[in-house]
Amino acid sequence: MRKSRFTESQVVELLKEADAGIPVKGVIRKHGISIPTYYKWKSRRNLPCR
Repeated sequence: MRKSRFTESQVVELLKEADAGIPVKGVIRKHGISIPTYYKWKSRRNLPCR
């Protein structure tokens, strides 16, 4: 299995940034991830998508 570039705690912090009001496009651009990756991570943590 391939090792992730982001730890679990980094993913949670990234998702919290977007929940705090920073636009999703800004968060994904800042961290270098794709839109599908962001929503996949969000769905795995049972957080509502906005």
